Amino acid sequence: MSRAKCIMVQGTMSGAGKSLLCTALCRIFAQDGYRVAPFKSQNMALNSFVTRDGLEMGRAQVVQAQAAGMEPDVRMNPILLKPSSDVGSQVIVNGEVRGQMPAAAYFKLKKSLIPDILAAYNSLSEEVDIIVIEGAGSPAEINLKADDIVNMGLAKLVDAPVLLAGDIDRGGVFAQLYGTVELLEPAERARIKGLVINKFRGDAAILKPGLTMLEEKTHLPVLGVVPYLRVDIEDEDSLSSRLESNTAVKPLDAAILRLPHISNFTDFMPLEQHPLLSVRYVQSPRQLGAPDVVILPGTKNTIDDLLWLRQCGLEAAVQKLATSGTPVLGVCGGYQMLGETLADPEGTESGRSQTVRGLGLLPIQTVFTDAKHRTQDTATVTAPQLAGAVLTGYQIHTGRTAVQGVPFCRLADGSAEGCVKDNMAGTYLHGLFDTGELTEKLVQLLCSRKDISPASAPLLSMQEYRQQQFDLLADGVRRALDMNALYAAMGLEGRNTL
Repeated sequence: MSRAKCIMVQGTMSGAGKSLLCTALCRIFAQDGYRVAPFKSQNMALNSFVTRDGLEMGRAQVVQAQAAGMEPDVRMNPILLKPSSDVGSQVIVNGEVRGQMPAAAYFKLKKSLIPDILAAYNSLSEEVDIIVIEGAGSPAEINLKADDIVNMGLAKLVDAPVLLAGDIDRGGVFAQLYGTVELLEPAERARIKGLVINKFRGDAAILKPGLTMLEEKTHLPVLGVVPYLRVDIEDEDSLSSRLESNTAVKPLDAAILRLPHISNFTDFMPLEQHPLLSVRYVQSPRQLGAPDVVILPGTKNTIDDLLWLRQCGLEAAVQKLATSGTPVLGVCGGYQMLGETLADPEGTESGRSQTVRGLGLLPIQTVFTDAKHRTQDTATVTAPQLAGAVLTGYQIHTGRTAVQGVPFCRLADGSAEGCVKDNMAGTYLHGLFDTGELTEKLVQLLCSRKDISPASAPLLSMQEYRQQQFDLLADGVRRALDMNALYAAMGLEGRNTL
């Protein structure tokens, strides 16, 4: 079987827009009739996903696969690092936990993972026409280049042509691009087939003198100036600007606690689209105020984040709101926090043996173990006032939770999941708002509490919404890039059927 062509997008820094550009290219190539798969050898993010076969991968490649019309596959992201502290991460290889490692230990290990990376890449390459590869950070991080497996090191392994993208929105884009190119070795520079200026606002004509000088100094073509596109695509990690939202501007106010190790905050994107709901992220009792609903999200470090809630005063503020009748919802780690106790006898979750009290709002007790639960699930909510909502989602957590109360929902096999008590509820299900049915039920509940008509509250399907956003993204990037040059860099002819 023939081997897929490939293109790699590298950036001058984290947040340069690599993930979105790769998502756009996946969509464009799929629109042009190619079978496309995304690939990122090593991803560091707390937003993760469980595949149909129960393996864990980063959400960025899940989004890119969705844009390409492909089923997410762990081969698209063979190494996932989930930071648990400033100096350590959980290391996941081929969807399975390899262990908790400090940075120094992982740096010693990572070159031994090259066979895993190549096996995943080569296997994908036999099944698709094009692989869109995403780099990480910058290829000019000269302190890391010797052991690089995600930027130019990977490009060499798979013989990938490279696009280098810089973010003009942060300023200094010409220095970013020129400096990055200058710090590369000659063989690495030779892989770059073009430069891309990303996130531009305004009239691109004013950039022309700078573009000409940049091409003269780097001896590389600028293949496009991509405008700042106002599309709503899931964000990869805590650099997300959506986490900065802390002001309520709609009739209903949903406050999500911005935990230090917040994960899978993409669960709440469907709420952000609702015409009656303001979604904001809060870090203090003052910011919390008196919302209509409080949500405790997932976290990579449940116990440490629970202690942070206690120390900063948010625990007491949430307990006071809950006592007064404000609905409180916990998801995954947030669900565990709402319970009576969290025990970590072997130190697998927090690094030392300890048992801490939870917020005491749900009759549950959680014990952490080495085992990670990873499943895709469908469920029907049974909790009063939210009953009947059909959910599709996934579970990805360590810890077993004993529930003494009423379940939040029933899984497709009839088993109970989660817990509800009065106005408090918790569940392990990520993606619980994606079908739109739980969003509708929640909005109806909140509207009834404030005597607001929910008539303008439509049923939202994230699947349809995502597809619309992918098309908007692809249209904007296609117009901005020299697609003929891009296809030529891969040794292909375009099939622009649009």
